Amino acid sequence: MVDKFKFKFDIYQRRFKQPLRTSHGLWQIREGIIISLEDSTGIAQGEIAPLPSFGSETMSQALSFCQQLGDTVKVQDIFSISDRLRCCQFAFESALLNLKQPLGLANYTNRNLDYCYLLPAGELALTSWQSIYQAQSNSTFKWKIGVYPLATEIEILKQLVKSFPAHIKLRLDANGGLNLTQAKTWLAVTDQLPAIEFVEQPLPPDCFTEILKLSQEYNTRIALDESVASFEKLQQAYKQKWRGVFVIKAAIMGFLSRIEEFCTSNSLDIVLSSVFETKVARSAAIDLAHRLNHPRAVGFGIDHFY
Repeated sequence: MVDKFKFKFDIYQRRFKQPLRTSHGLWQIREGIIISLEDSTGIAQGEIAPLPSFGSETMSQALSFCQQLGDTVKVQDIFSISDRLRCCQFAFESALLNLKQPLGLANYTNRNLDYCYLLPAGELALTSWQSIYQAQSNSTFKWKIGVYPLATEIEILKQLVKSFPAHIKLRLDANGGLNLTQAKTWLAVTDQLPAIEFVEQPLPPDCFTEILKLSQEYNTRIALDESVASFEKLQQAYKQKWRGVFVIKAAIMGFLSRIEEFCTSNSLDIVLSSVFETKVARSAAIDLAHRLNHPRAVGFGIDHFY
């Protein structure tokens, strides 16, 4: 492969059908940058999809980086991208890898992987899961918690799992929005519900010790998400003896090659998950899941939100 590529980029904005409600607040528009690298063999794309609430660079920082590159990029420029620009690292390396072996974006879902579909927060989940299930025949859903009052959400949860066919699994995602008392209340409930696959990030990222203790006190599996939102944090959590589930949001975690090597060499229990990217970044993340022989449903069932 040549060392130098023609480079261009374009900004995109995608509005959700309705604002996405999480414990972080309301999210109305997903914006990002599609980059293109071109050499004599063809053109390949990558996607910068910032998520500052998870500690990534901002859209303006990513845009400034792209603007200062000019019309050409060298391989050494790509692998010199700062760790402060993790989404840019992901985008440029995935485009580079795509030049070597095109992913085939039109068939990015056809990789023999199960998909987890995100349900809307609150009572809407009680009805929305049925149409998704009928259309996709999937067996895993994800539901945001910590959005409405605790007692209200627990009552909705009980109704929800009661309505599920026996084979359906549900992931509960708090986005770090619970306090310790609330987390214990949730886990006491989920310990009695076989349908719950795991509870994701029950406490804020700075409460690692408390989350680790919860994972030892309750039977429900716990997943880290915001706590492992960068490659450095992923390494740190592993060094601190976390052996639960790791949620890998590849599009905001930096170089794909680093992520793949670390997950493989340490046999991590992982879930590849979305940041509401387009199919450009999603294809690269799903390709990673395929190479890792991803055992759990991938968290990319989000198209119905657009």
